[in-house]
Amino acid sequence: MQILRETNLEALNLVKKMKPSQVLKILETKTLTGRGGGEFPTAKKIKTILNKKTKNKYVVCNADEGEPGTFKDKFILKNNPRTLIEGILIVSYLIKAKSAFIYLRKEYDYLRKDLEKQIQDILKKSESDINITIITGAGSYICGEETAILKSIMGYRPNPSYKPPYPSEKGLWDCPTIVNNVETLTCIPQAILYGDWDPEIRLFSISGEVKHPGLYEFQKAVKLNTILDIVKPELKLKAICFGSSGGILKIKDNLKLDEKTIKEKKCNIGTYGIIFISNKTKILDINLSLAKFYTFESCGKCTPCREGTLRLLNLLKKIRNRKATQGEIKEIKELSEHIQKTSLCGLGQSCTNHILTALENFKEEYYND
Repeated sequence: MQILRETNLEALNLVKKMKPSQVLKILETKTLTGRGGGEFPTAKKIKTILNKKTKNKYVVCNADEGEPGTFKDKFILKNNPRTLIEGILIVSYLIKAKSAFIYLRKEYDYLRKDLEKQIQDILKKSESDINITIITGAGSYICGEETAILKSIMGYRPNPSYKPPYPSEKGLWDCPTIVNNVETLTCIPQAILYGDWDPEIRLFSISGEVKHPGLYEFQKAVKLNTILDIVKPELKLKAICFGSSGGILKIKDNLKLDEKTIKEKKCNIGTYGIIFISNKTKILDINLSLAKFYTFESCGKCTPCREGTLRLLNLLKKIRNRKATQGEIKEIKELSEHIQKTSLCGLGQSCTNHILTALENFKEEYYND
């Protein structure tokens, strides 16, 4: 697998012989973008903080992988932590940061001991004076949002903040901060060192009603039937769900799995987590399960998300129990759109995608169930 290629500090040593502008040029040419779902150009993010004159700068590795159906970062943390750490050191070196943090998902705490050992070994071999601290989260999905993760690291309640200012302007302790995903930081040294590193190859977390779930590398524009030939459906499939926030589509064998194609269908491929759903599973049950998840995980800061997610959950329960009126089914769509447009952060803005896309693609399950 491309993501498992260790760089053995060769990339860091190469970076130390180059100007920061030369390193960023490589990342720009290789078109490395964020792998946490945002797809923001990595070089551009580093460039925003590069020449800022401040007392402190920070680097944060977002390892709070809470998106249902996504487990790629866990694989990297377990199988190639050394290249991840090298990526953190490279970014820290470029922006002249002396402190970096790895925000580790609570459920991944069993990886902490080995990760700390690897950090100490890498720091010793690289002769780096950068301090890398592991912070274990408390199990909150909202900490996947970059401003919430910063609040948590500083010891505050992890509520998202309005942007601007962005973390690159005012992050940890009001200092410029770069927040990057595990996979993104692991790709940085690989992109710098290896001429054949391919930005089109992505990690796909495949789960659901298939015989061979797991983590796979595919080209971004891979067709769905190529994946199905490998993972082998257990039953006849009817839908694919893109994590919790990406939406739900009907199965089409020739569907290309890239951002543009999926976005045209009003969905979002996000972190490339795909959950396969068979004919025996009701989409309404999937929607109800995800609505429970979002109601529980809402931080409560903004009214649309705090009140709206609970209202949606109760409406879905009424539909599931065949007690909803046609007007209430219509209300679900209107409320979902309102929450999407008026919520403060990405959680609220995406927490109704699964409902809106289900209403469009599986309308009959709402009205005839």
